[in-house]
Amino acid sequence: MDALDSSGYELARLILQRGVAGVYLVAFISSAAQFPALLGERGLLPVPRYLARIRRPPGPTLFSWRYSDALLRLVSFTGAAIAAILVLGLPQLGPPWLPMLAFVALWLLYMSIVNVGQVFYGFGWEILLLEAGFMAAFLGSDAVPAPVAIIWLFRWLVFRLEFGAGMIKMRGDSCWRDLTALYYHHETQPMPNPLSWWFHHLPRPLHKVEVLGNHFAQLVVPFFLFAPQPVASVAATIVITTQLWLVLSGNFAWLNVLTIILASSALADGPVAAVLPALVPGTGLREPTPLWFTAVALAAAVLLLVLSWKPLRNLFSHYQLMNASFNRWRLGNAYGAFGSITRRRYEVAVEGTDDADPDSAVWLEYGFHGKPGEPGRLPRQYAPYHLRLDWLMWFLALGSPGLDWFVPLLNKLLAADAPTLKLLRHDPFDGRPPRWIRARVYRYRYTSWGEWRRTGDWWVREPLGLFVPAFSARD
Repeated sequence: MDALDSSGYELARLILQRGVAGVYLVAFISSAAQFPALLGERGLLPVPRYLARIRRPPGPTLFSWRYSDALLRLVSFTGAAIAAILVLGLPQLGPPWLPMLAFVALWLLYMSIVNVGQVFYGFGWEILLLEAGFMAAFLGSDAVPAPVAIIWLFRWLVFRLEFGAGMIKMRGDSCWRDLTALYYHHETQPMPNPLSWWFHHLPRPLHKVEVLGNHFAQLVVPFFLFAPQPVASVAATIVITTQLWLVLSGNFAWLNVLTIILASSALADGPVAAVLPALVPGTGLREPTPLWFTAVALAAAVLLLVLSWKPLRNLFSHYQLMNASFNRWRLGNAYGAFGSITRRRYEVAVEGTDDADPDSAVWLEYGFHGKPGEPGRLPRQYAPYHLRLDWLMWFLALGSPGLDWFVPLLNKLLAADAPTLKLLRHDPFDGRPPRWIRARVYRYRYTSWGEWRRTGDWWVREPLGLFVPAFSARD
């Protein structure tokens, strides 16, 4: 069965296994820290109430049996522990069934969380991580060469991810076709980072070159991931480079980091060793690949190929779906991002006051970690960590439905609920309940060079009115 092995991809397998496990580690830590306050027994969208309302969850989950915050934390910490030992490479030192069981456990545990996560887990990178984790289960251990079929399926996953994103852009907003998308993107993206202001102020001709480069990387380069070496390695390097550019310019949770990890599947040991020989791991003497492992890897490859038919059709469909699953197991998904670009940035600010009369009160603003707040506060870097509440606040300001969780958020803040306050960067009342609370809408834009030099502010904001009028606990 040596023809099914791919002994020239030791570096690719190392990056895939440890990298995917590292992203799972971040995801489970994020869930342990945020899930109870967002979706727990007393959360904004409680899972028990959700499970009682629906006929069945969108996919398999341990919580269909019962949900408790204690069980959620057990699932999260167990997943984090398994991911950590995979990052260290310990299961990979054993027989191939050991990392297989570890990755299958990560896939099942995290799928249990995603399938009850509702809108807070409705992001494309959640299902991308699930699909990548399932595939990583069949990469084997250091005792056997990486199965070539699985390596190629990782490239197919990158193709769907990148080409799907490119097609959704070309079918979507005209600013992608006239090359003006980056006139707006860095200012209006969900969560700017410390360098986003500087990227926004690059010369506009350079912005057009960036968009052209993006189209080349997403619409042309993915086809060369299937070319002979070293062409495939060059294509992977281009994908990795463009994703690093996105890492520098914004906070997109683990989407870009995971894409970089997945693109490494096209990096062959030979071309990498010719440039950076120290990166390529050595291989010792190996026993022949066990027949059972070859059979399991081939069965997984056939399953993934069969499940690829619907996402393949979706890529070339006039009604292309973005970030969609076609089955309950979250395998063979459709991906894509930023088919449309907003031209103006709006933010919902939450404010409270201790004054008796809300009409003449002095209002104090709650601070969020990732979303813009005070004009003088430089945005921070949080990716690959995922600030779920901050992302939903961005969608809320765009007009997406969200009062089902936002009004409960205001009520939690009005009651000074400690778990909810831990999701925020700043509580102006130091743990005390305010007398009144409200939400306002602002228009935000970046300061110009002159405004920045004069004031030191990164943002200019203009109040537009109330989003939720003032109310108190008595209301």
